[in-house]
Amino acid sequence: MKKLLFFFGLIIAAGCTNAQTPLPYTPPATIPPYHILTTDSVYETPANLKSNKAVMIIYFSPDCSHCQHLMYEMKPKMIAFKNVQVVMITFAEPLKASQVFYRDFDLKKHPNFKVGTEGYTYVVQKFYQVRTTPYIALYDKSHKLVKYYDKVPKIDDLAADAQKL
Repeated sequence: MKKLLFFFGLIIAAGCTNAQTPLPYTPPATIPPYHILTTDSVYETPANLKSNKAVMIIYFSPDCSHCQHLMYEMKPKMIAFKNVQVVMITFAEPLKASQVFYRDFDLKKHPNFKVGTEGYTYVVQKFYQVRTTPYIALYDKSHKLVKYYDKVPKIDDLAADAQKL
């Protein structure tokens, strides 16, 4: 009887340990159903995306040091992203934070970049199950998921992947 209780206790303990390890998450193959207020105070959704053109979604926070560092590294390599529609989505409120980010990184020079907030809806954050920012998803010209980064990628890898789209 003691051996049987010990055996069941061991099984329960092993099950509890595995329950704490999250399974890897693969996002859906489609673009998230976002609804963002852009830095120029216009609402945009995936319907505003050009068909037959690749898309990169970046979920970020304007005050995140990793997100800012990513942008500093992207600046000299912007040519690699010229044929990609880049949609940068944050949860940050108010809109002013996104506008300052847009201005600080001089994204006005890059019309393929859209920056906006989803507010406190967290639709995109839940869609990707974002745990850290920046989170980046790359979509091909058919708007199907090709690759995603749940941690900050090396900029050369991101640029190479963007040019392949």
